[in-house]
Amino acid sequence: MKEKINQYITFFLGLIVSTLSFNLFLSRNNLVTGGVSGVSIVMNRLFGINESIFMLSVNVLLVLLSFCLLGRERTKNTILGSILYPVFVHFTSYITNPISLEIDPFLIAILAGLLSGLGSGLVFKSNFTTGGTDIVSQIIEKYAHVPMSTAIRMIDIPIVLLGWIVFGFNNMMYALIALVILSIVSNSTMLELNKNRLIYITSKKTKEIQKFLIQEHEYDVTLTKKIGGFTGKVDNLIICSVDKEKYLEIKEGILLLDPNAFIVVTKAYEQKNANHKLRNSKINT
Repeated sequence: MKEKINQYITFFLGLIVSTLSFNLFLSRNNLVTGGVSGVSIVMNRLFGINESIFMLSVNVLLVLLSFCLLGRERTKNTILGSILYPVFVHFTSYITNPISLEIDPFLIAILAGLLSGLGSGLVFKSNFTTGGTDIVSQIIEKYAHVPMSTAIRMIDIPIVLLGWIVFGFNNMMYALIALVILSIVSNSTMLELNKNRLIYITSKKTKEIQKFLIQEHEYDVTLTKKIGGFTGKVDNLIICSVDKEKYLEIKEGILLLDPNAFIVVTKAYEQKNANHKLRNSKINT
């Protein structure tokens, strides 16, 4: 339950950050970085169509198309974002309209990329999407048999070029700067906001460390054999995924048990169906 609440908090926070960036930087400076939101900026300037209404209309059509072509499972996590993103764009416009930012266009592009990337990363981190061209990318991936990254470029590049035609070369270049920063920050946010560390331990006190991890901290461990590349010696290797917040405490505990323990730590970017969670849920029930 707590994990589900955190998931939705992350999702809503991502939506707020993304839509604030859209209203503060992208829309008012005509920065078309792709997606349905980019097209909405063009449609607003050319025909006066309200951006949030345009996004909502297109997103609803794309969700229906997704149900038909991708199925229910691949569509369900896009529904909420597809509807709420345009709604948040509408309401955050009232917050951002009174704010005047008389700053250099290059700085605007950087701030737009940072905020939009952070917002997108948080949304994707929560296993949701904001719909729009994400749906089209998945359809192209499935039926044209091309990688997702290629499908995204196939959609976003024409939209960015459309921004060039409507707003000029300078605006397109600033939009590209924002888009590059957006991609980097979004990927970093998705990967770096993790709660797990994967620990590899080689020690002569395998049983004591195993007991320490399982009984004192309720973590499951994997025991396997490893062969030293230089010595050819066979030793036990303990593998355990631990919460980021507990990592230092657990590392110190291992070193107290065996000061000569060899420890390697890596980031576990995602963890699904952890056994210790399943065990705890059985205990609670």
